[in-house]
Amino acid sequence: MTFRFTTAGESHGRGLVGILEGIPAGLPVSAADVDVELKRRQGGYGRGARMKIESDRIEWLSGVRAGETLGSPIAMLIWNRDWEHWQDVMAPEADATPDPLGRRRQVTRPRPGHADLAGSLKYDRQDARDILERASARETVARVACGAVCKKLLREFGVEIGSYVAELGGVISRPPSPLPHHATSNNSRVKSVSISGPLGARWTSSSMRTPPHPGR
Repeated sequence: MTFRFTTAGESHGRGLVGILEGIPAGLPVSAADVDVELKRRQGGYGRGARMKIESDRIEWLSGVRAGETLGSPIAMLIWNRDWEHWQDVMAPEADATPDPLGRRRQVTRPRPGHADLAGSLKYDRQDARDILERASARETVARVACGAVCKKLLREFGVEIGSYVAELGGVISRPPSPLPHHATSNNSRVKSVSISGPLGARWTSSSMRTPPHPGR
């Protein structure tokens, strides 16, 4: 059995889509099972202002019926509430009367540390917004949705997944016990780190009660 996922959508487009293949038929799953993971994603320490705008919930597009998976590809949609402020910029249709000054909200100066320059060169784009709208942290909401369904499958076999921030900017944290089911950090210690440039970080993820030879 092969598991794979793909995502589609832009940060300020209509929404994000996650497509997951390989989940067997008959797995009990609900939108609430996925939404709880999306809520955890939004609630982490140090999240940006975008998290205050969005209220992420999935809509099943395919692969689930009557509370069970069908064995076919599972597609999930998460709407972007911020789309209403970006419709003129992110509209898929070309302008009837092109602006002589070019596209609205163009990004022509690549940002250091981002995918702007590499993506613009790779795809031959003059406007880096075509790159950054995809290479955005917002895209991870679709990944979390796919991962939530996978976690649901693993729980059927008694397997639990946990993770924690092990080090940030030289501040080392001890492994929590028991290991939480979502990434955590010691906020008071994180606040003590002086931000004067790239900090560097290390995190640890573990699976518990994993059976031997679970496959690839």
